Amino acid sequence: MRSSTDIRLGLRENLGQFALLVVVNAFVGAMVGLERTVLPLLADEEFGLASRTAILSFIATFGLTKALANLAAGQLGDRFGRKRVLVAGWLVGLPVPLIVMAAPTWTWIVFANVLLGVNQGLAWSMTVIMKIDLVGPKQRGLAMGLNEAAGYLAVSGAALATGYIAGAYALRPEPFYLGMGLAGLGLLLSVAFVRETRGHADLESAQWSEAKSNDPSASRPEVSFAEAFRITSWKDRALFAVSQAGLINNMNDGLAWGLFPIYFATLGLPVEQIGVLAALYPAIWGLGQLGTGALSDRWGRKGMIVVGMGVQAAGLFALLAGSSFAVLALAMGLMGAGTALVYPTLLAAIGDVAHPSWRGTAVGVYRLWRDGGYVVGAVVAGVAADALGLSWSIGIIGGLTAASGLVVAVAMYETLPMAKARAASGEDR
Repeated sequence: MRSSTDIRLGLRENLGQFALLVVVNAFVGAMVGLERTVLPLLADEEFGLASRTAILSFIATFGLTKALANLAAGQLGDRFGRKRVLVAGWLVGLPVPLIVMAAPTWTWIVFANVLLGVNQGLAWSMTVIMKIDLVGPKQRGLAMGLNEAAGYLAVSGAALATGYIAGAYALRPEPFYLGMGLAGLGLLLSVAFVRETRGHADLESAQWSEAKSNDPSASRPEVSFAEAFRITSWKDRALFAVSQAGLINNMNDGLAWGLFPIYFATLGLPVEQIGVLAALYPAIWGLGQLGTGALSDRWGRKGMIVVGMGVQAAGLFALLAGSSFAVLALAMGLMGAGTALVYPTLLAAIGDVAHPSWRGTAVGVYRLWRDGGYVVGAVVAGVAADALGLSWSIGIIGGLTAASGLVVAVAMYETLPMAKARAASGEDR
């Protein structure tokens, strides 16, 4: 354990550990990317699932498990340390590729996604919280942009790779050999090289000075878990706006993951092109975050979230405008750009408002609501697709996305001044 005199806050001061955590989060993201092209096609072609709701069961199960794991991860990380929770997440994720390769029934696939949800909830949450710990208040948006960029570029790369592997060989087992290596390397790096960052959060907490805000309760240094849950979920109007936007955002991601490959197949696209489209959305999402997180540190959080939700809605409606590869690629690009605007910005807003002593819990609560969007989206999109068709399902989710942007515009106050006030008072030295 490093002594408190050796601990400093800032990206430059912690560049080595920060870069290592970026790499670890890339491995975490790639574990999800393994499934984005192949699993919906497996459900349709190998397991013979005709119901769209049944196909989306693996996403609903993944989302529910990940949401609950997020909630537990934040509190566990605050209590027992970040590194232990990160390592536990990798241990749970190790058997996922093996189960998918050997699964005799769809129930086994669903079970694998329970484990994947725990892996993502614990491991991704910790990489987020550890980076927030390291950089302090001044560069929080940049840190989240780099973190999420690494994760979703890896999602894209894995989706693209598995699409080509499946096209060249088969839907399984060959695409999932990649996952065995990813899980092993992620665990090795986390055990051998990642250092605990809870001391950085303790340092920031000690340096904390009360900043003016619309909700003074949000700055209280000591709150119970129940109170932190209430503040993050609805008592603080900025955090409420952030939480509902996160939920709707992941409704869109669940739709892209579970139904878009099937939708593209109904339009007659080959599996290689489906893989390219499945990869394009997270690729632009990931690349965009290299800039959007840092821009939110300068321009503010609220406006970027409002615009991002609107661009995502435009992308969903554009999917319905044509069936050519070019039109579909444009639509996926819009969805990726919109998500890039909001994803790191939402996390940065949480870090702006929550006190370091309960920030891990607040991030866990936010990620509970955000990844609950996979569950809500699976139900809404699946039922709508079975009852009305895939096009109606996409259109309904697009309308909900536009409405979410309006909620942010009306309810949210700008949170960036809170972070700037703390940075200006010398808390990140």
